[in-house]
Amino acid sequence: MADFHFIRPWALLAFFALFFVLWLLKRMSIAHSGWQQFLPGHLAKVLINGMQKSKPLSLTLPFIIGTLGIVALAGPTWQKLPQPVYQVERGSVLIMDMSYSMYSTDLAPNRLTRSRYKASDLLDSLNEGEIGLIAYAGDAFTISPLTEDINNIKLLLPAISPEIMPELGSNPLAALTLAHEMLSNAGHLEGDIYWFTDGIDFEDIEDINDWSRSFPHRLNILGVGSGEGAPITLPSGELMKDDSGAIVVPRTNEKRLYGLASKGRGTYRTITNDNTDINALITLKPGMESEKEEGESQNLGDQWQEAGPYLLLLLLPLLLGYFRRGTVVALLPLTLLLMPEQQAYALEWQDLWKTKDQQAQQQFNQQNYSQAAKNFQDPLWQGSAHYKAGDYEKALAAFEKFNSADALYNKGNTLAKMQKFDEALKAYDQALEKDPELIDAQKNKQLIEELKKQQQQQQQNQDQQNQDQENQEQEQEGQDSQQQQQQGQDQESQQQNDEQQQSDQQQGQQSEQEKQQQEQNDQGQDQESEQEKQEQQSQAEQEQAEREKAEQEAKQQEAEQQQGEETPEQQQARLAQEKADQETEQKHQQLLNKVTDDPYLLLRNKMQIEYQKRRQNGTPAGVKKKW
Repeated sequence: MADFHFIRPWALLAFFALFFVLWLLKRMSIAHSGWQQFLPGHLAKVLINGMQKSKPLSLTLPFIIGTLGIVALAGPTWQKLPQPVYQVERGSVLIMDMSYSMYSTDLAPNRLTRSRYKASDLLDSLNEGEIGLIAYAGDAFTISPLTEDINNIKLLLPAISPEIMPELGSNPLAALTLAHEMLSNAGHLEGDIYWFTDGIDFEDIEDINDWSRSFPHRLNILGVGSGEGAPITLPSGELMKDDSGAIVVPRTNEKRLYGLASKGRGTYRTITNDNTDINALITLKPGMESEKEEGESQNLGDQWQEAGPYLLLLLLPLLLGYFRRGTVVALLPLTLLLMPEQQAYALEWQDLWKTKDQQAQQQFNQQNYSQAAKNFQDPLWQGSAHYKAGDYEKALAAFEKFNSADALYNKGNTLAKMQKFDEALKAYDQALEKDPELIDAQKNKQLIEELKKQQQQQQQNQDQQNQDQENQEQEQEGQDSQQQQQQGQDQESQQQNDEQQQSDQQQGQQSEQEKQQQEQNDQGQDQESEQEKQEQQSQAEQEQAEREKAEQEAKQQEAEQQQGEETPEQQQARLAQEKADQETEQKHQQLLNKVTDDPYLLLRNKMQIEYQKRRQNGTPAGVKKKW
């Protein structure tokens, strides 16, 4: 309570008004009505009803209410609110060593992983101002320009590794030079450079000291490694060896790094398991602390937590008795004016440690793409998660929100997966218009064009096969028609022959019967027996003719059924077509699988293009080595 004071002490002058009001109330309580001040006392007792004096008005409650209200208006306080009263005007650049020595395992699991964790801690500590990200090995490259979006830089940290660097080796001077260009282009005359490395070569010491003397930036170095060192375990599990076949064991020379930080007006710390190393790096030196305090006094004053609104809560029970009379209803808006502005927060347990994008990035790395898409706040990363999850419609909707080269490139990949090749080619063309050196877009465009040509060729072959099949069917139908006509003619001719044969037989039988009739009178009983025998023979011949006709009709029906089924040539052609369609579909899928959708590949290709330009311009390289 030593800091107790009033934010608005001038409001205490209202006590004079309170005492004046109480004095008026006291005077008004003496008289029962307004007539008493005009009539003599002896007449007032006779003429005015209510001769008895009312109970004197108590002024205790109005005094308490007035006192609490005035004190609340004055703003009593005794503690401060945490407020950012100092705006950092210095830019910051984080430089990450990406040489293969960062795969050394003297720090578990390796130096690279630990440096990424420390980089994330540093970004959390630098919660104000602009910061950029640079990675270097044999050459240095800008991963992220100066930005206030720290979460965006955090998302890029897992993407950088020694494998994507265009040149092997170690060239810290190139990284420091690039950091100075980044700061000066953004208008920062001075800046803080945070350099995470596991060591430097002796040849680079003098060059870095010359750089520190030339520029006023503060060089802070975090040593990631130990003096004992450890072998370099590559991602494949193999140990790196030098040209002689010996296992490489890189060691961190802390004295060299400490000397560079001292001459660079900065701080050197060895990596620790807690945040003491990061806190030491971001702590300003005494001269800079005085500048910071001066900046604080010129910016914002102290902000105190006001307790006045809480005193108003004590007034509510006291004012309840006056609500019936309507005396305080008009005063309620005044109490609202005294309420301080409050901030509302919606906090989840995971948000205490990681942002939504960080949680989504972890889920993305774990191949839980559906959940990552729900948590990503960045639309581009959200689209990538939808793409990986196979939800191409949502991925396309996310990529269409942006008109950058990368977004158009991802849009083309999504359209290609959706078999919309014409739209995919259009998206690739738009991406190349914005960035003609986007190699992946050029490659994917060529793949889609090749795939489209194959699809058109397949369609033409299919049309030709359909036409050939139609012609073959027409020829077959013509042959079947001729065969049916020929069979009909043969059947008709056979039927006529049968009828002629039957007619001849009947005529022969009739003539024979007439002859027998003529001999009947002579032969008698013998003729009748011979006639019965001839009738039986004629009936047998008719039955034989009917059986032959039925067999002929059955053969004709069987021939027609065989004609309705596929011929061996047609069946062979159909099987060949199905096999060709299956092979074409496999080729299409193989071409689609070649479409590049690695989100980290763009970063590597951009660095490769920049590296080629620098080599053409003769940019000096650093120490030539593999680690």
